[in-house]
Amino acid sequence: MRLVLATRNAHKARELAALLAPHEVLPLPPEVTLPPETGETFADNALGKARAAAAATGLPAIADDSGIECSALGGAPGVRSARFAGEQASDEDNLAKLLREAPAGSGLAYVCALAYVDADGGEHLVEGRCTGTLAAAPRGDGGFGYDPAFLPDDIPDGRTMAELEPARKDAISHRGRAARALRALLEE
Repeated sequence: MRLVLATRNAHKARELAALLAPHEVLPLPPEVTLPPETGETFADNALGKARAAAAATGLPAIADDSGIECSALGGAPGVRSARFAGEQASDEDNLAKLLREAPAGSGLAYVCALAYVDADGGEHLVEGRCTGTLAAAPRGDGGFGYDPAFLPDDIPDGRTMAELEPARKDAISHRGRAARALRALLEE
């Protein structure tokens, strides 16, 4: 099946293309405008983007909204993960702010809502979660976003998400879990 991916994030595009194979993940055409991420939940934002991409292209579309929740910060940054340190913040800025504001060892959860909207308006929504704790300092050069300070509960040897090989990360990540759930739905 051909699926339009409603994102301009190259990291997400690479991950989802691999995770959803054998389905073909198509890039979002440049003329398609996505709605702003103003939803209260990851699901709200993912559905809005998938609906817009499906309506604009006439093809089935998928979109994710994902981020990190920190127990010490009452669930923040949550849906504001990409903008935690400001609207134009880099991944490094956002990670630095999390490390300043939350103590090492704080409980974390990566969350990914993945929405599918077909050309006829049928919708499916799945969610994946990966729990862990906050490292004292960033380590590793793989992954992106908060990966250098995320110590996943599924990895007992103390490596961060950024220190994992891609296949191992995909096996436990929030996006990997959501993608496998969506792939199972599409294959029913």
